Amino acid sequence: MRPFDLADLAFFEAPFALDVRKIMSIREFINRHFHHYNSAVLKRAADAYIAHLDKGGVMFLSMAGAMSTARLGISLADMIRAGKISAICCTGANLEEDVINLVGRKYYVPLPKYRELTAPEEKELAVKELTRVTDVAIDEKNATMPVIDALIDLWKELDKKGERMFPHELFYKLLRDGTLADKYCLPIEESWMYAAMEKNLPIFVPGWEDSTAGNVFAAQVASGAVSINVMRTGLEYMQELYKWYRGHAKDPVAPGFFQIGGGIAGDYSICVVPSLRKDLNEDVPCWGYFCQISDSTTSYGSYSGAVPNEKITWDKLEADTPSFVVESDATICAPLIFAYVLNQ
Repeated sequence: MRPFDLADLAFFEAPFALDVRKIMSIREFINRHFHHYNSAVLKRAADAYIAHLDKGGVMFLSMAGAMSTARLGISLADMIRAGKISAICCTGANLEEDVINLVGRKYYVPLPKYRELTAPEEKELAVKELTRVTDVAIDEKNATMPVIDALIDLWKELDKKGERMFPHELFYKLLRDGTLADKYCLPIEESWMYAAMEKNLPIFVPGWEDSTAGNVFAAQVASGAVSINVMRTGLEYMQELYKWYRGHAKDPVAPGFFQIGGGIAGDYSICVVPSLRKDLNEDVPCWGYFCQISDSTTSYGSYSGAVPNEKITWDKLEADTPSFVVESDATICAPLIFAYVLNQ
């Protein structure tokens, strides 16, 4: 039998015939198919992202939701390594869950029929120490606790030395020192925290207490095991964020703001501009680009669902700031935008 040849494709004359000679990149696919509604907004936002970087601007990412558990690190790590993201503000959960994912993903339990789970079935998961995040359950014993135990040891070490750290610095140290390396069950290339550590990327984590590690630290303080002074706070993070924004205020264009979800990660970090402008009377520009991916609706004062124009009244954006809202699932849209920006 002779080997298959591309010329054999000529046999198929139907319009749906596969032509393997026309494999599109993701950017080509989006340019070909994304023309209206949310798809068009996604394309325009991605084009404006590229234009912002080409003008000499940097991009700031805020990340809420359970994006790390959703393995956004696969695409986000590529963006960090390529220098397309210059700083991140995220929830404490996203900070820790990327490392927990790196250490314990093989112990996660998929729950594809999560919408059908009954309360007794949820209780069964709890008894087995499986904590559910939508369609997957995290094994506390094998995935979460190795990371928490390493953090407890580090807190005690810092306490003895009289040293203090920000939450992200703790994880940078664990990753840099290889403390958990023998437990990694995913390629480090899929960890956005690992990529950020390699770049020493500035990270800001407001409300870190609202996380598993934050809860455990509070308990350690309450039990007298460590001093509360070991951890640096959200107020101190804001001082560092002031410095970061000032450092880019004279760039050719002001820093851009790419927001996944809403909540404290978005609102805390975007407020650095009105705080500098109004509270400190400093002459800094508003954010030079804005894009939010969210499926929240605009109602009841929701920040997650607030349209960009509302931010103009708060001195966060200008009337002519390129602004976009992609009303869809970030686990779908963010990797597409990232791949588009990277021309993958």
